[in-house]
Amino acid sequence: MTFAWFKGHGTENDFVLLPDHHGTVHGDLDAAFVAALCDRRRGLGADGVMRVIRSSAAGIDSPAEWFMDYRNADGSISEMCGNGVRVFARHLLDQGLVEGPAFPVATRDGDKLLRVEGDEIAVDMGAWTTGTHTKVSADGRAWEALEVHTGNPHAVAFVDDVADAGTLLQQPGFDEAVYPDGVNIEFVQRVADRHVAMRVHERGSGETRSCGTGACATAIAAARADGATDATYRVDVPGGTLHITVSPDRTVLTGPAVIVAGGTLEWYA
Repeated sequence: MTFAWFKGHGTENDFVLLPDHHGTVHGDLDAAFVAALCDRRRGLGADGVMRVIRSSAAGIDSPAEWFMDYRNADGSISEMCGNGVRVFARHLLDQGLVEGPAFPVATRDGDKLLRVEGDEIAVDMGAWTTGTHTKVSADGRAWEALEVHTGNPHAVAFVDDVADAGTLLQQPGFDEAVYPDGVNIEFVQRVADRHVAMRVHERGSGETRSCGTGACATAIAAARADGATDATYRVDVPGGTLHITVSPDRTVLTGPAVIVAGGTLEWYA
């Protein structure tokens, strides 16, 4: 099997992009194939895969021409990826498939408006909600966590130090009654006023160097704790820095997004 591919990342949250504009190359995008591509020893290595497909070819009813068909590293389908959609946008811009500085991209969490801001790309992540307080656990310790939904489900726990979460090699404990489809779990350390650090364990991918929807969930939880509205938070992740503006009806995520490689791959597996 021979196909085109690209590799990109946003604050080291990395992805394989598969151009399949008319949906004729990868069929239903088999989960085992996605998992093999993402394997860091037996494949290309990535936190997820994004098929670049026209909305019409994907059966998506949207005014946005392009649909981000996103899959987690284990091949499971995900609703949204904040870093991913910015990398997806960078690819569209680099390939001349859209015209800037602003354009929409269709996702399973609805249409997202992307805007080029210098060397960075901002995405309007849309509405968010919070729910109950739950418990999460890792490395033999437990913390209270806030349920936050930013396109994906999140549990945000404030810790004294992000190192308290341990290795995060295993899935942290969480309340399956609240999160029956799994959850992304953020461990958040206060650094300064409107400045936090974060580690994240993503469902289907494990610990990643960054998570855009998780950074948004973290900023929402911090703003709620601070009693702040229309506030911008700096979120430091292992792979860099993101800025999230939180308002009562939406969040905007801003950060770098780059394409680092691409070509044609002859896949033998």
